[in-house]
Parts: sequence; C-alpha cells; structure tokens
Amino acid sequence: MGQERYSARLRPETRGDLYDPSYEHEACGIGLVAHINGRRSHDLVKQALDALVHMTHRGGIGAEQDSGDGAGILTQIPDAYFRKVCQPLGILLPRPGEYGVGMLFLPQNNERRERVEAEFAKIVTQSDQRFLGWRDVPVRTEHLGASALAAMPRIRQAFIAKNARVEDELSFERALYVIRKRAETRLRDPDPADFYACSLSCRTIVYKGMLLAPQLEELYPDLRDLDYDSALALVHSRFSTNTFPSWERAHPNRCLVHNGEINTIKGNVQRMRARQQHITTDVFGVPIADVLPIIREDGSDSAMFDNCLEFLTLTGRSLAHSAMMMIPAPWEKYREMPPSLRAFYEFHSHIMAAWDGPAAIAFTDGVSIGAMLDRNGLRPARYVVTLDDMVILTSEAGALEVPASNIRLQDRLQPGRMVMIDTSAGRFYADAEIKNAIASQQPYRAWIDRLKLDVDALPLDGAPPAMNCKLPLKTVQRAFGYTYEQCEKLLRPMAETGQEAVGSMGADSPLAVLSDAPQLLYDYFHHQFAQVTNPPIDAIREEIVTSLRVYIGPEGDLLHPSPLCCKQIRLHSPIISQKRMRGLAALDNDGLRAAILPIVYKAANGGVGLRAALVNLQKAAEDAFNRGCSILILSDRDADSDHAAIPALLAVTCVQRHTVQEGMRTRLSILLDSAEPREVHHIALLVGYGVTAICPYAALETVSDMAGEGFLKKNGKPIDPEDAEKNYVHALEKGLLKMLSKMGISAVQSYRGAQPFEAVGLGPEIIDRYFPGTPSRLGGLTLDELARETGARHSAAFAPGSDEARGLPSGGVYQYRRDGEPHLLNPESIHLLQQACWNADPELFKQYAKSVDEGESITLRSLFRFKDANPIPLDEVEPVESIVKRFKTGAMSYGSISQEAHECMAIAMNRLGGKSNTGEGGEDETRFLDERCSAIKQVASGRFGVTSGYLVSAREIQIKMAQGAKPGEGGQLPGAKVSPSIAKTRHSTPGVGLISPPPHHDIYSIED
Repeated sequence: MGQERYSARLRPETRGDLYDPSYEHEACGIGLVAHINGRRSHDLVKQALDALVHMTHRGGIGAEQDSGDGAGILTQIPDAYFRKVCQPLGILLPRPGEYGVGMLFLPQNNERRERVEAEFAKIVTQSDQRFLGWRDVPVRTEHLGASALAAMPRIRQAFIAKNARVEDELSFERALYVIRKRAETRLRDPDPADFYACSLSCRTIVYKGMLLAPQLEELYPDLRDLDYDSALALVHSRFSTNTFPSWERAHPNRCLVHNGEINTIKGNVQRMRARQQHITTDVFGVPIADVLPIIREDGSDSAMFDNCLEFLTLTGRSLAHSAMMMIPAPWEKYREMPPSLRAFYEFHSHIMAAWDGPAAIAFTDGVSIGAMLDRNGLRPARYVVTLDDMVILTSEAGALEVPASNIRLQDRLQPGRMVMIDTSAGRFYADAEIKNAIASQQPYRAWIDRLKLDVDALPLDGAPPAMNCKLPLKTVQRAFGYTYEQCEKLLRPMAETGQEAVGSMGADSPLAVLSDAPQLLYDYFHHQFAQVTNPPIDAIREEIVTSLRVYIGPEGDLLHPSPLCCKQIRLHSPIISQKRMRGLAALDNDGLRAAILPIVYKAANGGVGLRAALVNLQKAAEDAFNRGCSILILSDRDADSDHAAIPALLAVTCVQRHTVQEGMRTRLSILLDSAEPREVHHIALLVGYGVTAICPYAALETVSDMAGEGFLKKNGKPIDPEDAEKNYVHALEKGLLKMLSKMGISAVQSYRGAQPFEAVGLGPEIIDRYFPGTPSRLGGLTLDELARETGARHSAAFAPGSDEARGLPSGGVYQYRRDGEPHLLNPESIHLLQQACWNADPELFKQYAKSVDEGESITLRSLFRFKDANPIPLDEVEPVESIVKRFKTGAMSYGSISQEAHECMAIAMNRLGGKSNTGEGGEDETRFLDERCSAIKQVASGRFGVTSGYLVSAREIQIKMAQGAKPGEGGQLPGAKVSPSIAKTRHSTPGVGLISPPPHHDIYSIED
C-alpha cells in the first residue's frame, strides 16, 4: 500500500477476519488555550503546541517509533499570515470574516487530484460563492515514519470569498458547510479517500495528521511562522484503542477534541438518521437534502459526535446549549440542581437521548471556546486562569508551566460541569453562570407541565381483547421454552428477594450454536464489556448518575422546540405490568394512539412462513404509522396450536430497522408484550435493539402463580402474588442497570438501540438484514434453521399428551442433569480429575484431558483441528523445559480468585521457570521470601520505596526485606538499580508501579 493507494489512510473495511470497522474508539490527551479578551498572538499558538508536546505520552505509538496515532491543532484563521503567503500566489483575500479556508486532504495521484479540485471549484461556484485559488501547504516529511508517509495525502488549502449577498459571518459559515456537504457527497464516490475536509470555515482552521505530538510543527512549517496568530487553540494527542490510526481520524475535528468513547453511538446515529426525513429548516438557504446525511457513518465515534454538534450549532443553538443537549448532567436524581436547569435537561430528554460514555471534550466555534466532562467524570481535565487573562485546560496539570504568582484560579472540571470563554465579550463563564443563562432562555418547566403524562395516570380499563391470554400458563411456558431450572434458579430468587440469583463465573455448557437443544434467539448474543479505557460505572455507589426513565410517544422536533415536544408518556423503567400495558394499548387520541401488531406465523410453514410474517410485520407497522399510531405494541398472545411466535428479538429488530430506514422511528415507540423474555439478558437485548417498554407477561404470571401456590417465601412467610411480581420487576430493573453500567452507560434512554452486543453463531441472512452493525465473526444460523428451533419448542408444547399436568423440561444449563445440556465438567470428568490428583496418576489425568478435549463440541475451541502436515523432527523443536519458561499468568488481582489459587499459580510458574503476575495491588509481603513470590509485581505507589514512575526488580525488594524494610518505607538501597520509566506503551497503568525480577524483565510503563 503506497501513496497510489490513498485509501490506506482510512481504517480497513471488514475483511472476514476478527476486525470490524465499528471498533473505533480512542483515549487521548486534550488541551485548550485561549485568551479571554480575544487577543491574538503567535505566543498562544506556541503555548498550545508546547502543551501538545507535553502530552506526547497520551498519544499512541505503533511498531515504528516515528509513526503516531494522530496529533493536531485547531486555531482561528491566521489572517496576517495568509495574506503574506497568498499574495505571491495571486490570491487576493477579502477582509477577515469574508473569506473561508478549506484544509483538505486530497489524492496523491495527480490525475485524480486535479479531477477532485476541478469539481470542488465547480461546487463553490454553484453555491454562489467565489473560488479564489489553491495553495500547497508546505510540509517537511523527513521526520515521518514509513507508515504515516505511505498513507499521507496531498494537503492543500482552498480559499473561498463570500458572496456580497451573504449577510453575516454565521451565514457564511452555513454556506461553507453546504459546500463541504455537497463536496462530501459528490467527491467521495467511488473512493472516500479522494476528499476529506479537515476544516472549511471563515473562522477556524485545523492542522493535523497521523503524527506524534512533536511531529506536528515539524511537518507544518506554517505553525512556526511568527505571523501565524490566534486567540484560541485546541490540541489533541490521539491514542486509538482497538483501532487503526489514520490521517482523517486525528483530531481536532471541525469543532471539538474528544477524550473518551461514545458507547451509545449506534443508537445515537440511528436516531439522527431517522430524524433526517422530517427535519425542516431554511437557515442554510438550500433544500435540507443538500446537507444530508447529518452524520458521516464512516467516521469514528468522535467524528460522528462532532457532526451532530456542528449541525445543532449551525441551525441556531449556541455551542454550549448544543453540548448540554448531547452530554447532559445527571439531573434526574440530583436534588441540589436549580429547578430551571432541571427543567432544561428534562425538556431536552424528550427530543434527544444522551450521547453516553466517558468523555472529556473541548469545543469551539472560532469565537467561543469551552470544555466539559460527562456525568461520570471518568476523564481528567484541569484548568488554570491566569492574571493576564489566559485560560489553559489540559488532560493533566503541568502540561504548561504557569508561575504561581500569575495564577488567578485553578481547578478541575467536575462530572457534568462545563467552562466557557467568550472571546468577543471578554468573559470567562463557570458552570453555573453559563448553564443558568441558557436554562432561562425558554419557560421549559411550563412547557413540560402543560402536556406531560405519567403512565400511573393512565386509565386501566378499555383494553382490547387482543391483550387477553388464550392458553393455559403451562402450555405458554412450554411453547416459549421455559424450564424447571429457570423457574427455580432464576425466577424464584428474583420474586422472593428482588435480586438476581448469585452464581459462579464461567459456563461449561454448549454455546447456543453448538447445542442440540432448541435455543432462544437471545442465547446467540453476548453482551460486550467496557473496553480498554472505559471503566464501568458502579451502579450502586454512583446511583445518582443512572436513570431508567423512558418516554413513550413521538420525539419532539429537534430544530423547533415547543411544548408539543413534551407530549409523551413517562415510564419509570422499561419494565411494565400487564395492567399498564393494557392501559397503553387502549390509548386512542391525537398524537398518542396505540396499535397492536401480532407477531406470530403459521408454524407448519417453517422458514418460508417466518420470512413472510416478517415482511407483513414491516408493512403492518408502516400502515399503523400512516393511520396516526405512534405506539406499536408487538404482541405474541395470538400464539396457539397452529401459530408459533416470531422470536421477540427478531420481531423487534425487524420493526426497528424498517422504521429507521423509512424515517418513522423517532415518531413512534416500539413496545413488546411477550411471553418469551424472562431473564435480565433478554430484557437488555430487547432494549439494546430498540424496545421502549416490555411486558414479560408469562414471566409475571409464572411468579404470581408460584406465589399463589405457596412456593415463594420470605423469612418463612408466604409472599403475596402482587409482591412477587413487584420483586421480580425490581430484580429485572436492577439487573438492567447492571448491564448498562458495565458498558459505562448511565441512562437506559441512551442504551436503547445502542446494540452493545456481539453474536456467536448467526449467519449473514439474519445479521445483515435484521442486526446490521452487530459483530458476528463466525457466521451460522439462517432463518430456516431459526424457524426449526422455534418449531421444535412449539411442537413439544402442542404435541398429543402435552396436557396441563405435564411438567416442564428440567433444563440442565446451570447444573448438570442427565437429561439436560452436556457439560465439560460432568460427573465422569470431575471423577477422573479428582482421582488423578489424589493418586498422582498421569494416565488418569490423560484420560481426564481426553474427555474434555475430545468430548462433545461445547466450545469453539473444541472445533479446532490440526491440518495434516509433515511433522517437524523433535530434535529441531525447542525442549518443553525451555518453552514453559516463557509462560505467564494473567494479572489476576488477589480477591478476584482465592488465596489458594493465587499462590498455587505462583508456585507452579516459579517451578516451571515462567512468571506469575500479582495483579494490581501487589501481594502479601510474606510471600516474597519463598516460592509463592510472583515474578511480575504491580505494587501501589509508595510500597517499599517504589514510587510512581520507576521500575524496580523483585530481587531488590527481597534485599530490602532482608535488611528490615517495612511496607511503605521509602529511600533507595545503595547500589540498587532503579530506572526511570520513559517508555510509554499501551500497557500503561495509571498510578501503579510494576516491578519484575531479572533475568526476565517485563517492562511496563507507568504514569504519574
């Protein structure tokens, strides 16, 4: 991939391996430097670049030490400098603010570049603006790494003069936005690499690239010129976790820099895509279609966030207002929040769900500049205001040295808080001042109170007959795959205690795709966890930032806020009772009209019938919407001996995707009335793929029936059926909150449609059509096979002899049962293992290993087979005694496993000559002097003289111990080798010193 193949700059497309382009997140260093009074200077630009260099450790470095993940700077347009360099080119610039500059990445191939440039100039002319000319941006590439250089675009600047009829600077910004959007549509086809605008503005310009922080001003001599000045700057050093670096994905974006991850990005983007067909505005002076799509979905999560923030700002809201909409503070449970500000956030929750995830952002429109943290505050950001009116905000203190005598104020951004600087007014705004001013612009509380509805206020009578059960409970349970084990081990504890059952980690029963028993569609999905830089939320101790609130009904108009935006029904959580579902089904008034859509198909028709039913379901949803229905209730109560239920998750995604594609999704809510869901995992999947509210009617009736029969007790006393249902719903709600929190997501409204799952064992027919964007690396089931699994459960429920007295299948997933699922650890394998260990019998251990390795296919690993090949002679193979010396155990902290297991692994690795890892926090010092000592230590700062930023060997600790050193004592041992950690790698762990003994040095860097 050389310069001819410019698309190397873009992240790779899905290649059929384990990589997928949707894994684009980042964890970076951000910085903001501004002069409060708007005084422009080159010194400010230099300070911003210095701050960036001092955050080099926050940027990623690949295998080449001179190729980085990305670095960049955004400044105001340096008018004096551009006048100086443009005059020799014959480009005569109008007054400041009356010309725009595009910083463009173009093809290196001259023929393609000339075609793109000619078309771009034509677009400018067609947009009634005047194209002034091109400038080659001087670059010095001798310091670039080979990868960065091979992917480097041709970098040119386009100068555009404002049409005299354009009234003001904001109108010109909008005209330039239209030009850019038209160019993106026309010039990125067929190759998206042909055109990328880092910026196109009359206020700001961006210099960036696939660089290390120190390489930025080395590559761009423009930035070192003394005439290059600005009153504000944003800088960014990129660390792209789980991603491929590229020139485009370097920050700044057009109006922000971002450190963090948007974990709800799929849902946010889907909702914006659905809104587009209904958006109306004349602020751009062109048909709205000319600026669509609002979000370029081939961008990173940061770039897509930037797309939305830019659009909201250009359509009339202030920058701070737009940022508050997208990253709201935790308003629902924060009682100290001013009522007007609470009303602001509540009102905007009706029209936009939060873009949720750990985030620190700094943003600017070229006049105002600010920064904010998300509601959890899991990203660092400290700022200083100086006596000479400078504001410096960076990812950590000390990125720029400021004399103490010049500091007026220093602080850190707190969770959900914001700071703003208005350079035109010469004002620095703290959080309360800017937010209270914005919250008072409209009577939000009056708007909410005028039309708000609560589900508890709805009448409960008048439900249509379709909401009544037609089958006995036992028949429903068998038809939907309930087992005795699920009722006893899952539903009973939830109904008795209001908590999920506690179980051990791990599973040794087959994956759904490898099981011989019919599986629910939910079983093919696995919830994703918070990734490298994204710590999960403690949903118990950080309850103030969490929310289960959802709204039913059409979302408000994004660009025209009014009281009508609040005409929605508020639910306290997505789990509702049968009474509430009946009340919702009876709604029939303007704006809130419900339609019940049966989700069943003729069971005898198999996959053909299932496909036809899904097509009919989409048509029924569209017809209901056209009749004025804004609440679609998908119900499987029509299931009977002839009709099987469409898997509820499949029905939901079928309607979700169709309504998004047709632009209906934000005008309606999808509710589910189903016997199928009963576990927290089921509820999380349904919400994660678009459901607003769920009534798990069979599960509710099951726990009610168990209570009525006297099977449920608390403190020895029977539980009332109504209390059993309430406990069960509470357990589901608490479990759903747990699922959100481990992805770093705070609010279920944002989690809805976010699709934080991956599939194992579903083929392209199902994934591509109904679950697009969901990773499914291995392929698998078709709709025909899914219909066969559904049909097997249905046949078992309605087969002759399936009367009410017949019990449920045993299950055997959580505990081995003879007639249940097979297990890797079954009575036979456990017996063999015990006997092998008790008798030190290698032959028995081989039998145990064979029973696990060659038994039934339960794991993906069990499917792997070695290809036939010519064996390598053993005398050419390294002996096993040498190989095992490279073995290492993972960093499992004491507490994650038992003391016995932790020490057993350390002893085993020491005897083999390999290495064990203590995990964070280190180990008990009594282990240091015997074979329980772990070779790789993660020791908290200050223990045994180990300070953050230094690497020390375990042998040194042993010497210190022998000399009487105690935990927490500092000081250096004479002659001890203590090396400052300067290698910043992707294994860095903030605040933790990691030590390893010679001769096997595992060098991991640490950060202060």
